[in-house]
Order: sequence, then structure tokens, then C-alpha cells
Amino acid sequence: MRIGGVEVMRFASEMMSSSSLSSSSSSSSAVEMLNLKEASNWWSDVNESPIWQDRIFHVLAVLYGIVSVVAVIQLVRIQLRVPEYGWTTQKVFHFLNFVVNGVRAVVFVFRRNVQFMHPEILQHILLDIPSLAFFTTYALLVLFWAEIYYQARAVSTDGLRPSFFTINAVVYVVQIALWLVLWWKPVRIMIILSKMFFAGVSLFAALGFLLYGGRLFLMLQRFPVESKGRRKKLQEVGYVTTICFTCFLIRCIMMCFAAFDEGANLDVLDHPILNFIYYLLVEILPSSLVLFILRKLPPKRGITQYHQIR
Repeated sequence: MRIGGVEVMRFASEMMSSSSLSSSSSSSSAVEMLNLKEASNWWSDVNESPIWQDRIFHVLAVLYGIVSVVAVIQLVRIQLRVPEYGWTTQKVFHFLNFVVNGVRAVVFVFRRNVQFMHPEILQHILLDIPSLAFFTTYALLVLFWAEIYYQARAVSTDGLRPSFFTINAVVYVVQIALWLVLWWKPVRIMIILSKMFFAGVSLFAALGFLLYGGRLFLMLQRFPVESKGRRKKLQEVGYVTTICFTCFLIRCIMMCFAAFDEGANLDVLDHPILNFIYYLLVEILPSSLVLFILRKLPPKRGITQYHQIR
């Protein structure tokens, strides 16, 4: 009987210890669930608050405004440095950066008004045009690199600029056609097609940077070590290629999500946090970093110039 009593007491002790472990694990799970719920509530509270929506959109407007001012200051510096040259690729690139970021800043200042514009197609146009202009701006950089690459290999570059204008014309014509159809028949499938089209355009731009940025980088690597400015140019091309490829790839992926998932929709007021993260990653940070990397001014023209023989 004594042995049986000991076994009963041991069994009871084990049951109590297992019960305490179970209760502690369940309490920790409850705490984790409570933390997740609080985080979810915080996200929802910010998204659904008109005050926080306006604050976040105005912060985006300020950031875009800063990038726009930096771009136009750099444009003025380049013009003062080499006033005798016309609209070079470098000047056009900085001017387009100024325009794109300036328009974005204005749109985010009046973001709430834009959301209630009628007809609804005006909302899509105001939100999509800066994205198209952003594509053109950085496609210009790809064109510049392609020209350098082919000129260094003694290959004709006559077809590059017509190709650049043709590609941009096709992109704008298709997008305008999608807007017109969406205006005529505003159905969900047309919004999906519009977003998927821009996802394809973004993927095309990402591959363009990977192709010509990668080619130029590899070509510079083969130059002699003592080549002037080789190391700096290698870093410049490598950094800009990585930044632009990444930002256009993120845009492509996000557009695919936004096309099919309402929770990832960027064209609404109640997703301000998602808007902030998205535009910070795909436009504000890339533009800021590229402008900083390409901040070097062109060399001044020398006093001695070649003159045409008469």
C-alpha cells in the first residue's frame, strides 16, 4: 500500500508539472496573439484615420519636392558649367527628374482631392502619368549607356535613338488606349490589364538596365588598371545598375499584386502606409541615390579648341 501511495503521489506531481508547463505555454501564445492583434490594430487605425492619411501623403509630397529641387539645382549647375552645349542627355535626364518628382509632389499634396475627381479616369491619369514619365527618364539613362557601349566597340549607334522614341511612343499609345477603354467601360478587367501592362513595362526597364548596365560594367572591367577614372566609373555604373534594376523589379512585382489583390491596391486613400513604403522604395530612394551618384559636373571646355578648316 505504501508503494502504491508513493506512485500515486509521483503521478500527481507529474500531472501538476505538465499542467503548469501547458498553462505557461498557452499564456505565452496568448501574449503573442495579443501582440499581433495590437500590431494589426495599429496598422488598421493608421490606414483608416483621415488625419494619418493626410500626414503620410504630405510627407511623401515633401520628399518628392526635395528630390525635385535637388534635380533642378543640379540642372542649373550643369548649365552654368557648360552653357555652350544645348540639351545634352545629362541635362534632359535631370530636367525629367525635376518634372516627375515635382508632379508627384503636387499630386500627393492634393491626394484627397484627386481621389474624388470625376470622371474616375482622371484619377488614373494623374496617378499613372508620373510613373510613365519615370520610365522615360530612366530609359534615357539606358539609352546613354547603350550609346557609350556601342561607340566603344566601334558599332553604329544610328538606330538607338529612333528605337528609344519608338518604344516610348508605343508605351504611351497603349496606355492612352487603355485609359480610353477604361473611361468608356470602367470594368475591373480593364484595371487589371492596365496594371499588368505597366508591370510588363517595368520588367522591360529592369532588363534594359541589367543588359546594358551589365555590358558597360564588364567592358570597363577589361580596361587597363591605370586608365583614368576607371575605378570610379566602375562603381558608378555598378551602383546605378543595381539600384535601377531593383526598383523596377519591385515595381513590377508590386503591380502584379495590386492587379489581383485589393489589399495591395495603391490607388486608394486607406492604404497610406503601403503607399509610403512603395513610393519610397521605387521612386524616392532610387532617384535620390542616382542623383547623388551622378552628381559630378561635366568637364569645362578647354581654352584651346579645334576649329573647322576653311
